[in-house]
Amino acid sequence: MLTSRRGFLGLTAAGTLLHAQEGQRPIFRVKVDMVVLSFQVTDNKGHYVNGLKPTDFRIYEDGILQQVATFAEGAKAPLAVSADGSTHPMLEGQKDALPGMDRPDAFVGTNVFVLFDTSNFMYKGFVYAEDAIADFVRGLDRADSVALYTFSRNLSRAAPLTHEHSEAIAGLRKSVAGDDTALYNALLLALRDAAKVPGRKVIIVFSNGPDNASMVAPDDVRAVAEDEGIPIYVISTTEVNKDPVSSNVFKRLSQRTGGKAYWAKTWQKQVEAFEDIREDLGNSYTVTYYPKANPNEGFRKISIEPVNDPGKKWRIRSRPGYRPSRTL
Repeated sequence: MLTSRRGFLGLTAAGTLLHAQEGQRPIFRVKVDMVVLSFQVTDNKGHYVNGLKPTDFRIYEDGILQQVATFAEGAKAPLAVSADGSTHPMLEGQKDALPGMDRPDAFVGTNVFVLFDTSNFMYKGFVYAEDAIADFVRGLDRADSVALYTFSRNLSRAAPLTHEHSEAIAGLRKSVAGDDTALYNALLLALRDAAKVPGRKVIIVFSNGPDNASMVAPDDVRAVAEDEGIPIYVISTTEVNKDPVSSNVFKRLSQRTGGKAYWAKTWQKQVEAFEDIREDLGNSYTVTYYPKANPNEGFRKISIEPVNDPGKKWRIRSRPGYRPSRTL
């Protein structure tokens, strides 16, 4: 069986094989089994809106109303959602029906992948950057898992995904400054690793900005992250106007995946950026749903509409959609 896909998909997908006569073009069909969607809700003053329920919003895919299967807030365990929007703890049979739910902790907390730029461009602020990352990891919720990667021309998996945050910090402290910067290569490899893990995941990139060694285009990486449903947060140590090319790429990567981009030249600004990301993770909602019949095999637009917001004060941030995998 041949597959045509941009990358490893966070969506669990399967296709139908259609036999074509010799000489005819192959026919592709798509079936998406489950979509994982994370989002944040803030008011018009930027404060997080907590305590929402599935009945407080509607999710549409290409304008088609979807039925939410599970719902979770922050690092809490997911709840099963009935057709009327009511929630209840998941039963063992329901866990087995969802990919990864057979593991009790699979959908609890966030799987955080940190990409630390150790290229020669980072030499001056290397120690301060390490401290900022270490403080961030220490402050993660106990339910969160973390993996620590370093990169320059090549990617190094300094610490595999673990609940033991001290192990990730130990891996971080072994990193050394090195070569040219292949940020997009490293980001693609991290996305592939993250895609293999069930549950909610995010990637945090800490970099000085310019990429001078990658073989892949940033928009291709962005499309993979978008399809996977993995938000990308970027902390750049350069000023936004000093490197407009990288700055624009970072904005696209973060906005199109439901993450954020920060420009933090000083150590204090870097610490503040990590604190903001940690707060974002703790005030998020994660839902899953099984898409209803949809003939669109290209980009499917996802929209989240609030139900109980009479003053229209809520602001919802999430990825705009995804492309399902296609199987021959």
